[in-house]
Amino acid sequence: MILQLVLLIIGLAVLVAGANWLVGGASDLARRYNVSDLVIGLTIVAFGTSAPELVVNLFATLTEHQDIVFGNILGSNNFNIFIVLGISGLIIPLRVQNSTVWKEIPISLGAVIIFYFMANDHLTGENQVLSRLDGLVLLIMFILFQYYVYLQIKSDQSARSGVKKDIRVVKVVLLIIFGLAALVLGGRLVVNNAVLIAKAAGISEKVIGLTIVAAGTSLPELATSVVAAFRKNADIAVGNIIGSNIFNIFLIGGLVSLINPVKYNTAFNNDFYLLAAGTLILFITMFTLKQRTLDRWEAFLLLVIFSGYSFYLFSGEF
Repeated sequence: MILQLVLLIIGLAVLVAGANWLVGGASDLARRYNVSDLVIGLTIVAFGTSAPELVVNLFATLTEHQDIVFGNILGSNNFNIFIVLGISGLIIPLRVQNSTVWKEIPISLGAVIIFYFMANDHLTGENQVLSRLDGLVLLIMFILFQYYVYLQIKSDQSARSGVKKDIRVVKVVLLIIFGLAALVLGGRLVVNNAVLIAKAAGISEKVIGLTIVAAGTSLPELATSVVAAFRKNADIAVGNIIGSNIFNIFLIGGLVSLINPVKYNTAFNNDFYLLAAGTLILFITMFTLKQRTLDRWEAFLLLVIFSGYSFYLFSGEF
């Protein structure tokens, strides 16, 4: 037990260090190439922090653990919206660019709606399964999203046509690589040792799966967005979450179903509704209040909603 506690603490320390390196390197990269922090958050940072979800879901689909695929994607995305943005928004009010409100958040909501109808097969009337055709469509949507981000990059470079900052590219790349590696390693240490501690304390694997493992793959997003919030970099804090949620649905959902069609359990519909509601709440609060800002009380509201939903889930299990 003592060894697991020590490794758990080391894992948390590695997570924080990795997040610092990743955010620092990503911010330097944005300045070096005259692109916004938001674009970096939507691409490099989002892809890096989604790596654990990608690995878990590829393994799950190859070993026929179908519920893990949907549980991991939906659980991670809900954790990102309600917990990660909730905690980050308590640290500082998260003010974002206009495009985040009018483009990226609606794209994220659209991804949820598309994924929902594909999973429930309301459009085809077939058995409830995410087919290879669905996977291909999701991957095409991901490519279109990347093209949109490419246009954003070109627009940023035109708007910021001044001299590129004198920042060493090798140093930036190494910071990003070491940051991503540390996030994966730290997340693995935290999850594995937290599970061992929970088992030693007599907590059932069912409860462990609903809590520690579900949130475990989102630890990189949590560490990265919290560090970005402390650095007062709202664009990376929010861009990381919106980008990661889009990556999880379009890229990861597309890849796993293209490799092996995934059967869908309609018990996950409530998680879809929660994710759609959370994304819509994010849009409404940033559109109507405080001029594109998620304020502290709104962030607290996200945490309260997720706590209530978690209580509802647990009340049905015991």
